[in-house]
Amino acid sequence: MKYQVSVRYGILRNVENAFTQDAELRKGDKVVIRSARGVEFGVAISQPQELNVEADVSGMGEVLHQITQEEERKQEEIEKETIPSEYSFCQEKIKEHGLPMKLASVEHLFGSKKIIFYFLAKGRVDFRELVKDLAKKYKSRIEMKQIGVRDEAKLLAEYEHCGRELCCRTFLRNLEPVTMKMAKNQKATLDPSKISGRCGRLMCCLRYEDDAYEEMKHKLPKKGTLIATTKGVGEVIDYDILQQKITMESKDKKIIVVNKNEILEQVRGARASAGKGCGSEAGSGCGKRSG
Repeated sequence: MKYQVSVRYGILRNVENAFTQDAELRKGDKVVIRSARGVEFGVAISQPQELNVEADVSGMGEVLHQITQEEERKQEEIEKETIPSEYSFCQEKIKEHGLPMKLASVEHLFGSKKIIFYFLAKGRVDFRELVKDLAKKYKSRIEMKQIGVRDEAKLLAEYEHCGRELCCRTFLRNLEPVTMKMAKNQKATLDPSKISGRCGRLMCCLRYEDDAYEEMKHKLPKKGTLIATTKGVGEVIDYDILQQKITMESKDKKIIVVNKNEILEQVRGARASAGKGCGSEAGSGCGKRSG
């Protein structure tokens, strides 16, 4: 009988489903798996789920066995003694060859048959001579993997401004794009130092509630719309998505705040952008009165 279990592996904390024949495997157990990269250590992060007899497991990783005390001891030795030495040697060779790259981390796969060196660089780097030096020194298969600043934070950072461990280190599988529009929708401060994560990019958590904010925003009239309410008629100049409130300006220049359910009808659609330099999108933040 085969079972499916989610496994986290590698220093980039990759997560994927793998199959196993060990029905006794439990969440938190340390295992040896065969992934697309080769044989390596991992941790089960779910309970085994029984697979259908006809289930196709050809594209899945495989849990080979739970790690032994000796395997764990050797891995700890590699992490504490071997990897720091390899990091220093690689740094020296990068400097010696004058390569425009920044070494981030080093990783060993199971049995040290493959060593991966993670680095940052602005463009492509010709590291062929560096690889020759490393292969000659360590008699292993060498892989150079270029990463971005978000992966660097995932590798080296631990905690965010909120006091919790970085999302990318705990549960995020894919680092999807985060835009300034998401921050504007949530009325977050636009100070980059306050909405940027450890990687220097916009915080991933800005996108968690973005779908809800977008849905709620579309229930409100756009800026420039003329509306009739229980408190009079006025032009929409701003709104609060979360509280579902609209700020409008009456003909006599009074500023009035109304709830969405106080709107009786839409008298006129949003005014054209001509002469205001605004786009048609709600919440674009342009125009003299939109803030």
